[in-house]
Amino acid sequence: MDTRNQIVGAADRLFYERGYDVTSFADIAECVGLSRGNFYYHFKTKDEILSAVIALRVANTRRMLDAWEAESETPAERIRSFINILIVNRTKIMAYGCPVGSLCNELAKLDHVAKTDAAALFTLFQEWLARQFCALGRETDADVLSLHLLMRSQGVSTLATAFCDETFVRREVDAMHMWLEAHVSERPSPAQSVSSQAV
Repeated sequence: MDTRNQIVGAADRLFYERGYDVTSFADIAECVGLSRGNFYYHFKTKDEILSAVIALRVANTRRMLDAWEAESETPAERIRSFINILIVNRTKIMAYGCPVGSLCNELAKLDHVAKTDAAALFTLFQEWLARQFCALGRETDADVLSLHLLMRSQGVSTLATAFCDETFVRREVDAMHMWLEAHVSERPSPAQSVSSQAV
């Protein structure tokens, strides 16, 4: 791994574990083992590093979604992969929260110019989930269902961090799978309210 990528990888981890605002150049340089001079050769400002971190997260998310597409035969299985990241990443989520949600919340509080770029990660998940629901025959309410599932996963992440309760996480993941099964087997009629499908 080249030096620039090492810096971005270290910053990604520190921004997640400590927060963007409190992480300094010195923290990142120390983590990578660079002198200030070598560090500034690659990045002049912390905002430049933030942009690179967001780009890295977007690229990693796209790769993950592509892998789910390749590994799963049905859209329902792909959606289950999304739900299951709460289990796969439960230890980190209980310690630090959701990496997407925590960064978006922090940048919004700071009114940082990059808050919209960070929120694009949520958009990436939402649009991908909507495509899966469309493939399940839920074209009329795919956006509603995808946003509901995204909202629910974020709520679980937030409470998992607050309570550090793995049993809670597993119970909520099971409930989300049951919710999905209900919507896989259900087909909305034209007379049904779109919004009612997400409750």
